Amino acid sequence: MNSGGNIDLTGLFVSEIAQWLKEHKVAPYRASQIFHWIHQQTVQDFHSMANLPAALIELLKDKFGHPVPLDLVVNKRSIDGTEKFLFRLHDDATIEAVWIPEDHRQTICISTQVGCAMNCSFCATGKGGFSRNLSAGEIVAQALWIENYLKEQGLSISNVVYMGMGEPLANYDQVIKSIRLINDATGLNIGARRITLSTCGLAPQIRALAGEELQINLAISLHAVSGDVRSEIMPINKLYPLKELLGACDFYVEQTGRRLSFEYALIANINDKVEHAKKLVELLKGRLCHVNLIPVNPVGEEKRPSEHNIKEFARILDEANIPVSIRKERGTDIKAACGQLRQSL
Repeated sequence: MNSGGNIDLTGLFVSEIAQWLKEHKVAPYRASQIFHWIHQQTVQDFHSMANLPAALIELLKDKFGHPVPLDLVVNKRSIDGTEKFLFRLHDDATIEAVWIPEDHRQTICISTQVGCAMNCSFCATGKGGFSRNLSAGEIVAQALWIENYLKEQGLSISNVVYMGMGEPLANYDQVIKSIRLINDATGLNIGARRITLSTCGLAPQIRALAGEELQINLAISLHAVSGDVRSEIMPINKLYPLKELLGACDFYVEQTGRRLSFEYALIANINDKVEHAKKLVELLKGRLCHVNLIPVNPVGEEKRPSEHNIKEFARILDEANIPVSIRKERGTDIKAACGQLRQSL
């Protein structure tokens, strides 16, 4: 836990740690050692940093208290092996992160905000309101804590998705920094193409992201084929309408050459009919993209579509040569699936 209140070591690059050390009259070369212990060895206490002098360990303890600025409150395991973690931060705020184990992949889903201000109708997180942004250190700390947890089981994180609590692009600077830290070759070294960021559609930030030279995957929460319906279930559409959002998406693809993923939560009687699928084909035809269909998870009044409608929707997209997949549900029984995170177990 960070007792200093200003910075988290987990959110600093080697050069920034070196500057901090210099200000505290410590040899800057120690910075790379500290970064190595935190980001590659994922140590959970300063005394594990074996090659640091005792005086420096005491300084770090005094200023930061703990290498990783969060504490586990409780974790819960699903019948399918998915595991959800509730973490407490320095100000007693809480966030959730999820580990999704598969045969050859260990994917983690991390949060970027305490709560969320987007208020999408089908998402539990937004129903609790928004408290604050996470620091880059608090975002990275989720990955470091879970990596350390996986090491005890002989495993390691392979993929990171920014799909937990909060809207990542509403916390732009800290999220970008966290991606670069998670990607750092001297740290966790998670390849950029194994990192996915999901956004509800902040058009200016999507355009800005195009210039970051990050080879990450970008997933756009679309969820509707008309402005009226999208505004009803996703209030952000009133600020950045569908046309503006798609324009930003086109700009992103032009600048990066990267294929976009459009997330589409299927909600019974709202957006799951044949006519909706055909309209989606019209919207996306000719665009470099993939559609990820997500049968809505139980959160509020929204109802899950029938299996027939799910398969028919996918068939229409497939026959129009638009790449499509139906997301495999994981962790629904512990409220760890899409749209279910809400700071409680």
